[in-house]
Amino acid sequence: MSLSGGGDPGRGTASSSGAATSVGDGEANATIGARPDGRRGTLRAIIRGIGELCITAGLIVLLFMAYELWGTGRYTREQQDRLSDQLLRSWNAPPARVTTEKVKLGNGIAMIRIPRLGKDYRYVIVEGVEPRDLRKGPGHYPGSAMPGQIGNFVVSGHRTTYSAPFNGLDRLRDGDRILIDTRTAQYVYKVTGRRVVKPTAVEVTAPVPFRPGAKPTERLITLTTCHPKFSAAKRLIVFGKLAERRPRRLQPSDGG
Repeated sequence: MSLSGGGDPGRGTASSSGAATSVGDGEANATIGARPDGRRGTLRAIIRGIGELCITAGLIVLLFMAYELWGTGRYTREQQDRLSDQLLRSWNAPPARVTTEKVKLGNGIAMIRIPRLGKDYRYVIVEGVEPRDLRKGPGHYPGSAMPGQIGNFVVSGHRTTYSAPFNGLDRLRDGDRILIDTRTAQYVYKVTGRRVVKPTAVEVTAPVPFRPGAKPTERLITLTTCHPKFSAAKRLIVFGKLAERRPRRLQPSDGG
């Protein structure tokens, strides 16, 4: 019977036992080796997720900046076109339609042009310096002098958003002209100086700049904007003095 031959029972048993041991060790090694790969996969997923979030946040910031720089400008241009039409109609109206009522906040009161900033530089100045007013264009400080009057005609404007009407104030030099058109006249101011001050330095808007309470004797202009660009940490101030009064041009866009 043993010759029919299936091999040595003892060897068969030992061989089977050894094979089982070998398979068990292999499974254990495979399990141990899989753990670091799992951790690395999880870490890669986390890093990838953070990267995607950063890219998304970056795109949102870029879109917001694009809107602040260019999108807001569209609103201001539309308001300026509307205010310019209203102002010209008012100026060209028959004298019988002229009133002495106080100018409403947000309405146009004058036109500003600064030749140094280009032949196409022209903005309607609105009454008021609240955010809703300055979105329309440069704003006149209520209570400060009106164009051509003795005292300080104070105008504030955005430097980087809402068409950035005062973006180029840092380019002005002593002697540069600031032209202010009103219903009856054009006032030619000339730049006399520049200063950078803290936002709390409201004395620059006094009838006599830096001398609150002093009685004014001159016809001055003060332009204010944020400084440096893209920051509201300080204020850039441009001072000027009336040099000439002359008849208003038929159209404020004419050369001065």
